[in-house]
Amino acid sequence: MSRSSAQANLERQLMLARAQLAMYARDLRMLVHREQRVSRQLKATNLQLRAYARDLKVAFDAEHRKARELERAYADTLLRLTQASRYKDEETGAHIQRLSHYARTLARSLGLSPEEVRLIAEAAPMHDVGKVGIPDAILRKPGPLTPSEWAIVKRHPEIGANLLAGSPSRLIEMARSIALTHHERWDGSGYPAGLKGERIPLAGRIVMFVDTYDALRSRRPYKKPLSHRTVCDILLNGNGRTRPSHFDPRLLETFSQIHEAFAQIFARTAD
Repeated sequence: MSRSSAQANLERQLMLARAQLAMYARDLRMLVHREQRVSRQLKATNLQLRAYARDLKVAFDAEHRKARELERAYADTLLRLTQASRYKDEETGAHIQRLSHYARTLARSLGLSPEEVRLIAEAAPMHDVGKVGIPDAILRKPGPLTPSEWAIVKRHPEIGANLLAGSPSRLIEMARSIALTHHERWDGSGYPAGLKGERIPLAGRIVMFVDTYDALRSRRPYKKPLSHRTVCDILLNGNGRTRPSHFDPRLLETFSQIHEAFAQIFARTAD
């Protein structure tokens, strides 16, 4: 091959290489531009998502505040109804406080969730709200009730449940359930429906138990207060009127392990 031919061939190869490099450069520029465009789109999308997240958090926080305010309003309603029911009966403010503390202690010891413990403790004081519908002459009667008077008193669980029915609040619904079932007994001998065993909601079983404990410990016009030791013996072994069969066996077992906490609660908030 002559020198001129070799030179011409080299120039052709160089031209081809330059053309390929130009194509590669063009493709690279297009790729860079596309990546930059995608990057800008991603940044814009990211900013938009952050704005959505911020707006969603603001909306969620507002709804959460509204829910808490509504729950506080429900709790205030419960408190006022509780106070109204206290004026109808001999129950004291200390009794109401103790009942809440007992219920919280027992529910927590049973392993319930913190939210369930809170609801039961806050709703427990409403157990006798239905007594607002019972005549004072019967509630405050110093002597024994006649069968017809006792039948009227036994309506108060259903009266209380009707007062609290229809609310979307979990707290009010818990209070309604407790008001309706806190006189039911594990063996089916309670009222108003004669429910038996686990057909009785756990919250009702808990409040029935702690209310019995406090009633036995407290002074009433018709009875003297009993010591913690005596009440423990009555609850766990019976005394004729109060029997272990009235209570959920799991509650009795748990109480036997934590009963000193009940004694401390009573001592702190005695009438």
